[in-house]
Amino acid sequence: MRLDPVRSRADLRAFVDFPLRLHPSDRYVPLLSSVIAAHRRTADLFLVRDRHGVVVGRTSMHRSAAFDAKVGPRQLFGHTEFVDDDDVFAAIVDAVETRADGRPLFGPVALLPNQTGGVITSGFADRGFVDSAWNPAYYPHMYERHGFHRRFEADTWVVDLHGTAVADQDHGFVFDDARIAAEQLVVRHGSRWRLRGQLPILRRMLNASFAQLGYYTDISAEQLAEQTDGLAFLLDEALLLWLEKAGRPVAFVVTVPDISEYLMRVGGRLGIPNQLRLLATRRRYRSDAVLIIKGTVPDEQGRGYLTLLSRELHRNLASFGYRTLRSTFVERTNIASAAQYRRAGGRPLHGYTFYEKAAVA
Repeated sequence: MRLDPVRSRADLRAFVDFPLRLHPSDRYVPLLSSVIAAHRRTADLFLVRDRHGVVVGRTSMHRSAAFDAKVGPRQLFGHTEFVDDDDVFAAIVDAVETRADGRPLFGPVALLPNQTGGVITSGFADRGFVDSAWNPAYYPHMYERHGFHRRFEADTWVVDLHGTAVADQDHGFVFDDARIAAEQLVVRHGSRWRLRGQLPILRRMLNASFAQLGYYTDISAEQLAEQTDGLAFLLDEALLLWLEKAGRPVAFVVTVPDISEYLMRVGGRLGIPNQLRLLATRRRYRSDAVLIIKGTVPDEQGRGYLTLLSRELHRNLASFGYRTLRSTFVERTNIASAAQYRRAGGRPLHGYTFYEKAAVA
């Protein structure tokens, strides 16, 4: 086995294409090729080739000062895909350990846990979705056989909305409406035309509300712009909500139409022609939704404000005919957040984890 750095356009094409050949096309949702290309600015990408020159794996390696400050010095790796072969995986691990220079390994992340990454540990028969991982069952076994242990274990969630009538869509999210006027509460909606100006509002709440999580590092304006690039033209304004209290933003929920099946079809290549095709057919992708992230600023937690936003979200999902709501991973220690999905009749979809390996002495 040999690891070759991604240097040319052909190399990058092979890097993007490899998991499309490796995984079932009806379960694996590729990361946008434009995002992978952008990651080359801050990470080194590698292809694993066998003795015949055939690509049998891929990975990336990088470090993050922000993650080091939060968790401790780590050698990060990501975009990690591989055939079911111990020698291939061992070649990846050996290369990352060589680069680590005595640091523990952490991953797979691209580029940080609050962006994308992770490994699913159950639910392999269920397809993945945008901003979430999908991998075959041999992945977690391979990591654990090679000395990795789980870190930040979590679950993704799914809520079946099919058949929910507008009259009974609150799913147990009870909020005393008398508080709305008394506490000067106003629910705001995202806007296709003003999203760029709304992103700083969401970023401030996001960084404040997630700072207490062990894996989370502040997301920069540039990172948020990259993650939401192209979102505006797909945005369902009824699903991106935040709550103001006396004019101050205090809670938010970001939900988007699930375009996973389209991304599967185009292999994650969402250039201008495919964007136009998606725009022309976007009504087809208004049956499933993905809750990307939600939170409340620390000094307002425990007051039921996410209950109010969840109620509004579920009313809107029912009104516009959505059938399924999926959620990106929720740590198992985050009992309150998981309880909201259970309250709505949801269930865990995929077990989810990141992996860590001790430093080589």
